[in-house]
Amino acid sequence: MRTRYEKLRLPVSRLASAVAVFFLLLSTNHWEPGGEGVATGLFTLGMFLVAIGSLGRMWCSLYIAGYKDRVLITQGPYSMTRNPLYFFSVFGALGVGFCTETFTFPALLLGVMILYYPLVVRKEERRLRERFGGDFDDYARRVPAFFPNIAPFSEPDTCLVNPVVYRRHMFSALWFVWIVGLLELAEGLKELGWMPAFWSFW
Repeated sequence: MRTRYEKLRLPVSRLASAVAVFFLLLSTNHWEPGGEGVATGLFTLGMFLVAIGSLGRMWCSLYIAGYKDRVLITQGPYSMTRNPLYFFSVFGALGVGFCTETFTFPALLLGVMILYYPLVVRKEERRLRERFGGDFDDYARRVPAFFPNIAPFSEPDTCLVNPVVYRRHMFSALWFVWIVGLLELAEGLKELGWMPAFWSFW
């Protein structure tokens, strides 16, 4: 049974994300005019990181769609790190931050993730240890918690996927792309004078 913390984690995360997106949409950067090259470089880096984050989360979803908490997943990305979803989420979130063409938002997002993810990981792994016992302990001894180790990488010849659950996971994996799209839409509206920018960041 999920704890009260685990039940609240998703809605709280969504609320925090909505607040962050609100500030992102109503802010701008200090680079323009005159710093278009820096802004373009930051945006390009951001899109590269967003691509890694989204594709990585979709890869993870192949293995957990319909099986999360029912089976101990230890192959594919889960053979290199015990928390690949969070690992790739860091790439995606930093990518969104850089797509604001600032250094401020990536730094803030990284700080939040450094504080938040260890708490989440500890609670989730405690539940997995209670559920799978020695099997999880053996897995934890072989595979690092966060930063991947490619040496033990393994993957099955075939993978059974629940298409309904995978489709839901896939749309969730692409939320970084949706946010970048909103940022670009907001940028266009600001250039037309149809949307205000209350804050400006480096």
